[in-house]
Amino acid sequence: MKLLKNRILMGLASTVIGIGAAAAADIRVGFGLDALTLDPGNHRNRETETIIRNMYDGLLTRDSKMKVVPELATSWKQVDLTTYEFKLRPGVKFHNGDEFTAEDVKFTFDRMLQKSGIDGQSSPRAGLLGPMKEVQVVDKLTVRFLMSTPWAILPAMLPFQEVVSKAFVQKEGDKAMATKANGTGPFKLAEWRKGDAIIMERFAQYYGGSPDIAPVGPAKADRVIFKVIPENASRVAALLAGDVEIATELPVHMMKQVDASSTARIAKVNGTRTFFVSLNNTKPPFDNPLVRKAANHALDKKLLIERILLNTATAVNGVLSPDTFGFDSSLPSYSHDLGQAKKLLAQAGYPNGIDVTLDVDGAFAEMAQAIGSLLTKAGIRTKVVVGEGSVIRTKWLQTKPKTGDMWLTSWGNGSLDPEDIFAPTLRSNDRGNSAGYSSGVVDGLLSAASTETDTEKRAEMFRRAQKQVNADAPWIFLWVPQDIYGISKRLKGWTPSADARVNLHRAYLE
Repeated sequence: MKLLKNRILMGLASTVIGIGAAAAADIRVGFGLDALTLDPGNHRNRETETIIRNMYDGLLTRDSKMKVVPELATSWKQVDLTTYEFKLRPGVKFHNGDEFTAEDVKFTFDRMLQKSGIDGQSSPRAGLLGPMKEVQVVDKLTVRFLMSTPWAILPAMLPFQEVVSKAFVQKEGDKAMATKANGTGPFKLAEWRKGDAIIMERFAQYYGGSPDIAPVGPAKADRVIFKVIPENASRVAALLAGDVEIATELPVHMMKQVDASSTARIAKVNGTRTFFVSLNNTKPPFDNPLVRKAANHALDKKLLIERILLNTATAVNGVLSPDTFGFDSSLPSYSHDLGQAKKLLAQAGYPNGIDVTLDVDGAFAEMAQAIGSLLTKAGIRTKVVVGEGSVIRTKWLQTKPKTGDMWLTSWGNGSLDPEDIFAPTLRSNDRGNSAGYSSGVVDGLLSAASTETDTEKRAEMFRRAQKQVNADAPWIFLWVPQDIYGISKRLKGWTPSADARVNLHRAYLE
């Protein structure tokens, strides 16, 4: 009788195992932010997409080297300058057992393209689809994307778009998609404890994923749990205590602590986010290119990268990271030269220097103070003003005329194509042009590159645009940081990728 009682108690314990004491095949991720929604078509948030991509697949994806490869599609081709055709993978099932077809692809993109496509509202992701005007179903396993003008980067942008089930959305409704999931991905939703954890279970009928990323087949882990741990120190503590197997967004000053551990290690990957100090080109003193060049000469980027970033960033002399298509490695560098900086200020009519402010949100206050100190030594006397992120973005991206002097900021480029970062930040009056920079030369080159389908011609246009921006110096050019993760030494089958996604299909615990 006692033996039977013990067996019953053991059975009950195994059924209520929680996220604090995971089963052997669970993989737990210490994640800084909760998802905003589980609807793939109704957000513009990288952390949300990271979570969603473990439950939903797209037509295309990227491998760990950022190469675009087929996923739900088996192949694609460009039919003419404005038409792309995709062949779809047969036999794919959604988590509820429904078959994946071309109708689901068309429905997915229609709800993002139509102005009232999601519960009467426009999709925040419509801007990621460029000049796409229509998706046509050719047959059950073939779709065509029609563009209003040539758009060379469509394949590079499709890994950001996950496919939903037409039947499921029509049955459940758009509002339900915020909290329910029915994808074709390796894991299916088990539970969302908002503010605490998102728990996913292995989808046994998974078709296997991209054949270009081995191994192909169902997920190796039984469960994946994204634990919401906003504080950096708490995520690291959870990693070192064995409560999570991955800690994301590891601060550089905590790398030594993880390296000293016998249970965890550091993993780094080149990021896709360019950091810069946006200079207000629309009013004195930074409407003068000599002053902007002086500011670039004032900074010792090598020192900042060594001392503050602990050599986890790559200095840049323009807008693009070295991994981006069309990157120009021959751009001149603004050397650290206080004498030259002061000389340029005098030539611009400021022999006694200038007094300016540098806006920054709290996360980068320390970096801003270091930058301000170096600028001050060159005669660009800088007062650092720490503000709330959304307030600063409104001031710099929406207020006209612009009133600030300088802003320490960044822009991401997950597609690693110049159009994804160059056009929004440096084309005249575009949505991310915080500097108010305007160049007819750059505008013309960016416009031509957007519709150019010859790869080398397009790359040359971007190289010429980079040279012009480097010469005009609308920003203080800074760096592209690495993304840093803490990883349990037991975790195998996963390496970080530059697009910051944590795809755990092939991950397992040793």
